[in-house]
Amino acid sequence: MIKILFVCHGNICRSPMAEFIFKDMVSKADLAAHFTIASAATSTEEIWNGVGNPVYPPARAKLAAHGISCAGKRARQMTRHDYTEYDYLIGMDTWNIRNMTHIAGGDPQHKIFRLLDLTTHPRDIADPWYTGDFDETYDDLIEGCNALLEKLKREHRL
Repeated sequence: MIKILFVCHGNICRSPMAEFIFKDMVSKADLAAHFTIASAATSTEEIWNGVGNPVYPPARAKLAAHGISCAGKRARQMTRHDYTEYDYLIGMDTWNIRNMTHIAGGDPQHKIFRLLDLTTHPRDIADPWYTGDFDETYDDLIEGCNALLEKLKREHRL
């Protein structure tokens, strides 16, 4: 089982979009049985009284426009235990990577990286919470998730 955790700041836009895009991709490739896929936040900003907020409505709408449901997803914060639990911890931007490494207490196994570092044009994925551009975020996530799936298919001989 290949365990993947996508991470962004609040776990209501980029990381849940990546989670459900990647789940859709592996399902369509008939590889879902090989994966555990989840997402988390580096902050607690979207968690109130222990309950995480749902996926931000424009992010939910963007996924739905492509036939992808994220029903039931609620924000949660990444924990130190996640570093042991997951094989790959994938951040959306440089700031996420810094925070993820801090939460994990380091990255001795080199499990933490930015999603778009796997592409031919490494870069941060802009946060649509601030930019309002969910189309660009979706396109970046598709590019990154495709690159991730190709990497995993090669490395794990799927």
